[in-house]
Amino acid sequence: MAENNAAQRPLEGLRVIEVGQLLAGPFAGTMLGYFGAEVIKVEPPETGDPIRRWRKLRNGQSLWWSSLGRNKKCVTIDLKSERGRTLMRQLVETADVLIENFKPGTMEKWGLGPDEFKQSNPGLIYARISGYGQTGPSAPKPGFASVCEGFGGFRYVNGFPNEAPVRPNLSIGDTLAGIHAAFGILLAYINRTRDGNGQVVDVAIFEAVFNLLEGVIPEYDGAGMIREPSGSTITGIVPSNTYRCEDGKLIVIGANTDSMFKRLADAMGDPGMATDARFSDNNNRVDHQDEIDGKIAAWAASLPAATALSELDAAGVAAGPIYSVKDIFEDPQYAARGLLQQVTVDGEPLTIPAIIPHLSKTPGSTEWPGPRVGSHNDEVFSEVLKLSADEQSALRDSGVI
Repeated sequence: MAENNAAQRPLEGLRVIEVGQLLAGPFAGTMLGYFGAEVIKVEPPETGDPIRRWRKLRNGQSLWWSSLGRNKKCVTIDLKSERGRTLMRQLVETADVLIENFKPGTMEKWGLGPDEFKQSNPGLIYARISGYGQTGPSAPKPGFASVCEGFGGFRYVNGFPNEAPVRPNLSIGDTLAGIHAAFGILLAYINRTRDGNGQVVDVAIFEAVFNLLEGVIPEYDGAGMIREPSGSTITGIVPSNTYRCEDGKLIVIGANTDSMFKRLADAMGDPGMATDARFSDNNNRVDHQDEIDGKIAAWAASLPAATALSELDAAGVAAGPIYSVKDIFEDPQYAARGLLQQVTVDGEPLTIPAIIPHLSKTPGSTEWPGPRVGSHNDEVFSEVLKLSADEQSALRDSGVI
């Protein structure tokens, strides 16, 4: 097992039922489980969460699942059956938190909406993740991360002017929604310690990316400014760009404070750039962005990336490489921060990412990688729901679990 800490993790004793699939809801569950919550993941019998079969497989199972499913107790329940819904209801009545990311109305259709538990489990924190939230005219629409990143304003500012927006090769909207859900659950948990009552945590994927828009909203309302895509730069901050070096490698330089810009000029051997009144502060530099970027690009192109970065580091200028995952594995900073954890899956080693933040007294840990479908059926149904072996056998025979 990886990183087995003796210290009690901060969420130990918190029982979370995770129902739903793919990424947003499960990532919220992964975060809570890493920091000690008992996460019971409910999946359809036999097939489980589709993400188990997504992307690169090894021994018939997604390598990604080993990371996303870590620390979870996986049980199977057919929620399309009445007996399965009864089991689910009993399970939720033992829980502190429920996480679901179905289309709005699905849980209510099954008789498992938050109102069903107000009397039987008034302390339940009921976290809901959907594309557009539980209210509003768009609430009923299906909302995958790709669509909601566009609707939320995030995609519009990505890429180059007059071209189709660029999608980062990750499901950022889902992951952000999962982080916001985990944050909301913890806020609701703190409040529950005060009044004993649970509440609904309503997270929309489009709102999670909307939360990234920084000054875009007030700039539009106060100045009529529409933030446009700007390639590898960022609007209104200079210099902050990506530059190609002599060996073809790319580096990022973000020397946008006045003092750091002067240090960059000195490192480039161009002290005149540091004293040029046209470049004296950020607003002036924005007016002369093309000239400044041209000077930096010419300097970077004259040096190998390693040499350029070494000189910038020595000068105290914020700069760094553009890393692939191979580079990540080879950089000692990642190892020093404990970000690459090794687990064993089916007798073979596998590296998965740690979950941040780092806590000095009660750190999180990976106790086990994502297990197979239904791995914890016997444990959960016996110990939590107190079902006998005969009862479980009958449920298996009827396809309920």
